Amino acid sequence: MSISSEHKPLGKQVTGSLHALSPIVELNVGGEMYTTTLSTLKKHPGSKLAEMFTGQPKLRTDSEGRFFIDRPGTYFKYILEYLRSNQVPTQCIQDVYKEALFYDIEPLIKQLEDSPQIFGELVARKQFLARVPNYSENIELMIRIARAEAVASRRSSVIVCVVRTEEDAARCQDALSSLDMDKKSVVKFGPWKAAPSISDLLDCIQMDVEAKGYKIAFQPHVAEKGFRFKSHDFFYKFLFTWW
Repeated sequence: MSISSEHKPLGKQVTGSLHALSPIVELNVGGEMYTTTLSTLKKHPGSKLAEMFTGQPKLRTDSEGRFFIDRPGTYFKYILEYLRSNQVPTQCIQDVYKEALFYDIEPLIKQLEDSPQIFGELVARKQFLARVPNYSENIELMIRIARAEAVASRRSSVIVCVVRTEEDAARCQDALSSLDMDKKSVVKFGPWKAAPSISDLLDCIQMDVEAKGYKIAFQPHVAEKGFRFKSHDFFYKFLFTWW
């Protein structure tokens, strides 16, 4: 959104309280330039955005005297659209949600949380993963193991044991004793008490590792030697590709 050359309300002499400034405000949000009004920015008095422009200026200015906010400027236009017309964005929902949280615009936060994208992530997926013991720690452990095994290799793999019930956990432990592998390198997920299946959890693991920038795929891990349990009932190989 371009700045109109007709308005230069702030200039380089930003002094005194905001009450003494023109009601027209120029902003530099992460390199994107916007023009709006103080009343728009202060529409929700309890928000962090409103507090930025209440009383004494709480923001630095750029070389042209525009108030500078060090946030992604691309998504600020959606914040302004909502403040101006109560229009809830239908694009870039996840990113706009992050910005709404930063600016603490509670009505927008609540409406975005009702959208299918945010509802599915916060209420469905995140609530499920919260019931999987040590989920986040295990994701980090997987990555550490994969990176340790990546020396002079194009790919490295991590064996994951996924168990949904306590009974499966006991059977998995027996299976581990039969597998010809270093038990310390096997990352165990579960058990959990929730509706999603093992395949759902595997999809979550892949999704969250890929969100960290890694290229990853998985497949059932079949033991080279036989034992009384089918290894693919519990064990999966996650393959990291580095180049």
